[in-house]
Amino acid sequence: MSNSPKVLVTGANGLLATNVIAELLTEGYHVRGLIRNPSSFRYRQHPHLQLIQGDITNRQDIEAAMQGCIYVVHVAAITAQHFLRYVDYQDVNVTATRNLIEAAIRFDATKFIYVSTANTFGYGTKEAPGCENLPIKSPFDKSLYALSKLDGQSVALSYKSRINVVVVNPTFMLGPYDSKPSSGRIVLLGQRKRILFYPPGGKNFIHVQDAARGVIKALEKGKNGEAYLLANENLSYKELFQKMASKTGNHPLLIMIPRPLLLVAGVVGSMLRVFGVKTEVSLTNMRILCINNYYSNKKVVKGFGLSVQPIEKAIADCLEWFSSNR
Repeated sequence: MSNSPKVLVTGANGLLATNVIAELLTEGYHVRGLIRNPSSFRYRQHPHLQLIQGDITNRQDIEAAMQGCIYVVHVAAITAQHFLRYVDYQDVNVTATRNLIEAAIRFDATKFIYVSTANTFGYGTKEAPGCENLPIKSPFDKSLYALSKLDGQSVALSYKSRINVVVVNPTFMLGPYDSKPSSGRIVLLGQRKRILFYPPGGKNFIHVQDAARGVIKALEKGKNGEAYLLANENLSYKELFQKMASKTGNHPLLIMIPRPLLLVAGVVGSMLRVFGVKTEVSLTNMRILCINNYYSNKKVVKGFGLSVQPIEKAIADCLEWFSSNR
């Protein structure tokens, strides 16, 4: 590697981005991280890591960060579920993607990795999980977040004749460096409660370090114009909490929330949203909690040789990180 930064990683303080940076540095890359608030970055200092303070929606900040980088890993995104309008996601998840990839082309970058979400593809069952060939399915086709990531993904791929573009689509990630916390909230919930109410659905879970390694594999082996699901274990929420109990030592009473009750709550939440109340409770989000949102990792395992760790390890690493950093 040269002395100048080679890889630009956006949203550097996020769960996945921090782990991607750690993996890149381990593999010998030079990294430049674009971040709004450098003080929120929780990884250690490294001689091959440079943090640049800036906003992904600001073209000047993008160009300043891009200089000298030949690869881009675009992780930055608005993932919150409480926003009321599509435009609340559009500036970061779609428009900034276009601006960033155009800057990458101007600065002669050679490869652009766009981090999307698994939910831009159709999910399936444990016996027949979703894959990269299936189109987005209900209720995600009503999710403002999922739709914005689908549009960002489409924007990125529209440039594949001008720059090498690869899309990665991680599922629900657990592990260290969850500084907000984001997905790790579910682990903290299972650690503390004596009675735990869980929804009837399920989803796919992956150790964030495995997802980060998948990003590096995509950078090195990903084919132009292709998308790759970064997935591992398909679990019901009950199965997840049972695995968590084996790691936390806390064995709460598990009670399933009936689907009709969740849907009623969703209707109420959607009505509140009509009146401008920002809440994650909506009919779409409650429907998402009721489905088995399962995916396959066959493409990355076969194509990249990606190995994945048990979700128990992801839970343990998440708990250890929170214990040491709270």
